[in-house]
Amino acid sequence: GAAYCQFMDMLFPGCISLKKVKFQAKLEHEYIHNFKLLQASFKRMNVDKVIPVEKLVKGRFQDNLDFIQWFKKFYDANYDGKEYDPVEARQGQDAIPPPDPGEQIFNLPKKSHHANSPTAGAAKSSPASKPGSTPSRPSSAKRASSSGSATKSDKDLETQVIQLNEQVHSLKLALEGVEKERDFYFGKLREIELLCQEHGQENDDLVQRLMEVLYASEEHEGHTEEPEAEEQAHDQQPQQQEEY
Repeated sequence: GAAYCQFMDMLFPGCISLKKVKFQAKLEHEYIHNFKLLQASFKRMNVDKVIPVEKLVKGRFQDNLDFIQWFKKFYDANYDGKEYDPVEARQGQDAIPPPDPGEQIFNLPKKSHHANSPTAGAAKSSPASKPGSTPSRPSSAKRASSSGSATKSDKDLETQVIQLNEQVHSLKLALEGVEKERDFYFGKLREIELLCQEHGQENDDLVQRLMEVLYASEEHEGHTEEPEAEEQAHDQQPQQQEEY
């Protein structure tokens, strides 16, 4: 809330008493005090905005985001570009609250009791402590093996990519060949169609048959083949009877 109060004094000098603002606020009641001063400055400047103090004090992200977006628009609409010294306006008050001494104590690095013990020097000089430095070698060996396996997997992936690219290229070539063959036979059928249309008026049975084959659908071709099969079966029956 202290930052908003400072911005209000920047936009409208004298609308709020910065002496009353708790710039080093760290407790909830101090936050509420600053937001009340901000709300009073809104009322004094006829700003029709109700500050959700309870939501802002709890530190919820969405509530604070909504309010800061509104204040940004309000600031852009009222700032005239004049120079402003915030330190002088708040009479040298520090805007950053001092750190909690309890937090500093908890954040101090813990001292090693082993380094201060009288047996520490003896442990370093004793020959039994020397083998303790060797366990670092397996870790380096593991790193080397892991890096080697990683490079091997990368090479395998590269070979797979190369093989797939070759397959795609061969499939493209095959597709181009099929398309050329399709166009070739389509052109031949088109020439036959034109010849049949030219001689269609001659009532030639061969021409009519060719036209039927050219324009026949798949279903029609299936039906035309069935009678022929039935005729062949019918012709074979008398032959079998004659054999008996």
